[in-house]
Amino acid sequence: MSVVKKVRPLKARRPYDAGLRRARARENRERILVAAERRFLRDGYAPTTVAAIADDVGVSVDTIFKSFGGKPGIIRAIRERALLGEAPLPAERRSDDLQAREPDPRRIIQAWGAFTAELMPRAAPILLLLRDAASTDPELRALLHEMDSDRLRRMTDNARRLHRAGHLREGIGVKQAADVLWTYSSPELYELLVLRRGMPVATYGRFVANAMTAALIHASNKARVVTEAG
Repeated sequence: MSVVKKVRPLKARRPYDAGLRRARARENRERILVAAERRFLRDGYAPTTVAAIADDVGVSVDTIFKSFGGKPGIIRAIRERALLGEAPLPAERRSDDLQAREPDPRRIIQAWGAFTAELMPRAAPILLLLRDAASTDPELRALLHEMDSDRLRRMTDNARRLHRAGHLREGIGVKQAADVLWTYSSPELYELLVLRRGMPVATYGRFVANAMTAALIHASNKARVVTEAG
């Protein structure tokens, strides 16, 4: 008598979906950053723990450390996210594209003022938090220096483009122009004018544009300065 052995069919494996995995990773990253920013701004830097952020999001502490390397890395990522702006294209890319096609430096600087008004409400709170926390934390002081240096590099690139195009006032070099742009794009100016003085954000953007224009642009350029509206 022969015995027939039944063979169970193998279950087909689901195909590996790398795109879905990346999408889930991006979603988790965004959720972590939103929760961390909320915690930092509500509770402060030192009282906020990675464990508390992980608990808010429903992920492991290891996941956060692997993704960001700890709280300074989270702060860096929040800042990078804020500087993308609100449009589909990152603000830096939009600025570069404008500079490549626009011959009028006043229009370029008006756009910089608008970009500053777009970005600072998103970026300034976390940058000011970092500034205050850095006074007692050497690791954060290094991070603050890194971010300041990065913004100065960007402003120097912008100043160099203005200089190459012959737009700067007589006697203003690249370094001086970069210092002007760096100052007017600072979170401290946003703090003074918007957070302390209550200036509307749109007015603040125009203030920044007009101040940069007055400080930098050659008087022979007769393009109209944007009118200050209160």
